[in-house]
Amino acid sequence: MPVGVLDVGSNTIRLLVARIERGEIVVVDKDKVRLPLGEEIERFGAVSDLHVVSAAKAVRKLANRARLHSVESLDVFLTAPGRQSANAAELVAALTTAAGTPVRVLTTDEEGRLAYGGAVATAPIELPDRIAVCDVGGASTEVAIGSPHGRPDWLESVDIGSVRLTTRVESLEEARSETAAVFEHLDPPSVEAALAVGGSARAARRLVGSHLGADELAEALHIVAKESERAIVRRFGVDRARARILPAGIVLLAQVQQLLGVPLHVCNGGIREGAVLEYAAARAA
Repeated sequence: MPVGVLDVGSNTIRLLVARIERGEIVVVDKDKVRLPLGEEIERFGAVSDLHVVSAAKAVRKLANRARLHSVESLDVFLTAPGRQSANAAELVAALTTAAGTPVRVLTTDEEGRLAYGGAVATAPIELPDRIAVCDVGGASTEVAIGSPHGRPDWLESVDIGSVRLTTRVESLEEARSETAAVFEHLDPPSVEAALAVGGSARAARRLVGSHLGADELAEALHIVAKESERAIVRRFGVDRARARILPAGIVLLAQVQQLLGVPLHVCNGGIREGAVLEYAAARAA
């Protein structure tokens, strides 16, 4: 039977319904609803009553859609909004009622670990012994390092993502400066390869391909600096909400790539796929 995962993030609420067949993740259904939770938290410190109601409505709709597939389990979780919003308890309570199942708030370690597992499972390259996984979200960025055969043994999170950075700055230069300052304290161990997950990475792939080295990310930044949001939507098929925050997302990806010293390879999977795998492993134990 399939399992459902409902991921409430800073920019998007996403549903994945999937099952495991012969160790592979088979997608049964997926959907998403855009909501600017992270932008509100950055500007005002909390999610407005209006968007608490909107988030609950979206979660109810997606949870009901998951149950149409007779899911064995439905895992509903909040990422950064559950950690950063002043009214996180109110948000969690509203979403729990809407989902009809307990909603959990992921720690940064849990978020990084799930993204790591999902990336490894959907990696587009053969993986060496030491890898990194970068997850640029709307309000935080996680970098996890370890062996592809186990859990990460080094994991750091910074409280900035594509939504928060977009809200804070007015130019790419400001975005670069802000990002460099936030990442200055990180000193990751060396790796042989790196994977990237999340909406910013997938959107960057549309612009310059799935291999995001320094040159490719510089080209992606050149494109978003030169083209209007409307042109990005039209030329590359990036949705409008993502196009608005994509410059900040690419700046963050470029910072992580420079920090790691190896290209980033964009994966199709991430945190939700990691949650499906973790559930399957727990059930088999």
